[in-house]
This record gives sequence, C-alpha cells and structure tokens, in this order.
Amino acid sequence: MKFLKINFLLIGILFLLSYSQSMAYDEPNYEVIQKKQIYEIRKYSDRLAVETIDSGSDNNFRKLFNYISGKNEDDEKIKMTTPVTQFKKNGNMSMQFYLPSKFTLKNVPKPTKENVRIVNIEGGYYAVIIYSGRANDKNFIKHKDILLKKLKENNVTIISPPIRATYDSPFTLPMNRRNEVMFKVQIN
Repeated sequence: MKFLKINFLLIGILFLLSYSQSMAYDEPNYEVIQKKQIYEIRKYSDRLAVETIDSGSDNNFRKLFNYISGKNEDDEKIKMTTPVTQFKKNGNMSMQFYLPSKFTLKNVPKPTKENVRIVNIEGGYYAVIIYSGRANDKNFIKHKDILLKKLKENNVTIISPPIRATYDSPFTLPMNRRNEVMFKVQIN
C-alpha cells in the first residue's frame, strides 16, 4: 500500500511539473493558412523580440533571461513568453525571446547589455513542423530535414534559415514537450 501511495505521489508531481510548465506562457498569434499531412503554413504578424547574437550560444539564454528579469534601463520585469527561437545569423547563433504584445518600439525597456537588442520580427508566412522530445541538435536536424524535403517536394520557396522554436521548460517530460522547426516561406 505504501508503495502505491509513493508511486501515485511521484506521478502526480511529474504531471504537475510537465502540465504547469507547458501551459504557463503566452505565444504570438498566427493563422493557419494551409494544413498539410506533415507541416502547416502559418501567417504571423509583426512582433517584437529581444535578441542576442553570440558565437557561443551557451550564454544567450542567460542574457535574455536577465533582460526580462529586470536588468534593463527601466528595471522592469517582463513576462516570459514562448517560443524561444534560435537560428544562425551571419555565422553566429541568434536567440530570441518574443515580447508581450503590450510593448511597442516606443515603450519597450531598452537593454543595458550592448549585445542584447530589441528587434522587430517582420510578419509573414512560416512553414512549421511540430515535434516532441528533447530540443537537442539531433532531434532538431532530423525534423528540419523532414520539413525541408517536404517543402522541396511541394515547390515551396524558403526565404530564411531553419528556426528552432522551443515552448517548454527543461523540467517538462520529453514526451510532453512542444518543439518546432520553422522556415519563413514565400507564398504566391
């Protein structure tokens, strides 16, 4: 009986950790334009993000987290949103946190670190494949290759590098995680 209580307690804790982490954050609105068997095409509006670019991406998350934690010119704490995106830019790794929709270029707190900046991500069409599991390079590359192959088969013009989008905390169980590979695409 004691063994069953411990198992139920552990399962309950794991459920709460994975459920609460995946449901806690706002994300940009989009409209699904096309739904294919493996991927979908989404239309996003312009949105603001805080970005850092570095040859060693290990510190990128910390720099962006410090910014939203109040290490900015206004000492303002900013609500975390999802996804966190990463992609190669000019040979370096870029990481971005989207900012809540209440911010504009006029009212967003300015970063205090020189390699952290506010960017406007231009809206447009994105081809997206959703996958679960760990957000590691192997899983990302596997799904990037699947999406790339399908887009080529469907004669879709890709106009960006592959973007890694992660939605959940590292404490979320891998099978409950939502990850995406995105390419900005041209729609005729």
